[in-house]
Amino acid sequence: MEAAWKDPKLANVLYHDWEAGTYDEKWSISYDERCITYATDRFRAVSGGVGPYEHALELGCGTGFFLLNLMQGGVIEKGSVTDLSPGMVEVALRNADNLGLPVDGRVADAERIPYDDNTFDLVIGHAVLHHIPDVGAAMKEVQRVLKPGGRFVFAGDPTNIGNFYARKLGQLTWWLTTNVTKAPALVEWRRPQEELDESSRAAALEAVVDLHTFDPADLERTARAAGAREVRAVTEELSAALFGWPVRTFEAAVPKGKLGFGWAMFAYRGWQRLSWLDENVFAKVLPREVFYNVSITGRKPL
Repeated sequence: MEAAWKDPKLANVLYHDWEAGTYDEKWSISYDERCITYATDRFRAVSGGVGPYEHALELGCGTGFFLLNLMQGGVIEKGSVTDLSPGMVEVALRNADNLGLPVDGRVADAERIPYDDNTFDLVIGHAVLHHIPDVGAAMKEVQRVLKPGGRFVFAGDPTNIGNFYARKLGQLTWWLTTNVTKAPALVEWRRPQEELDESSRAAALEAVVDLHTFDPADLERTARAAGAREVRAVTEELSAALFGWPVRTFEAAVPKGKLGFGWAMFAYRGWQRLSWLDENVFAKVLPREVFYNVSITGRKPL
């Protein structure tokens, strides 16, 4: 652990191995219609279409959320997954097997992708670029393993401005919840102190594994410098992020099972309605830099 504070790649391995078994639950990840729709909508919003693509690679796959839901949505026919974390690759392959999807996987560094040139029709990632020390090197590797004319889509990374307000809201919500629940009348809403301490240690390690936030224009320049063409970055979630980060932080700060189905529906429906507001109102009048998530796409030249 001490070495991890000075080595972001080691920190990513340790942190994500630790998170692998509970990651889907922590982030409300599923492999049903809810997340299939979410993944395909995110893909379509940045790429302008949904394939199908014969063979896709996911970098920093985590538990397989993006790839597996895009496969179920008919965007991808065959998949490969890579991650620095052996634990995440193991869980992603297990999820694929449970869903009956044709997926292989390797433990791998995004800056040195272990596949031959011109292998994939599509390379994807979700919330991965901000974990990679050298994003430019990874983009060059993506161009190498793509077939001529192949596309990449990276979604769900934080913008500079969005990360600032999301972090501040999360920290404030955590402080309020963990302090208010010290009151005797609210003790049933307080997680055991050892669990709170463990979550605090995880949050501290996130400062090591979360390496970047992005300006959309700078991210576009990085992709073009790697050789990509038809590059386009889009952003999403403003009011949805202002709502979602406190909600997720509150969920993490209270005992499991305390909130129930009604809360889950409130959180999901609230996020849905605010996402619609962001897409149909705020995105038309506000600069893209103020939104929380940035996604980017481009192609390898023919």
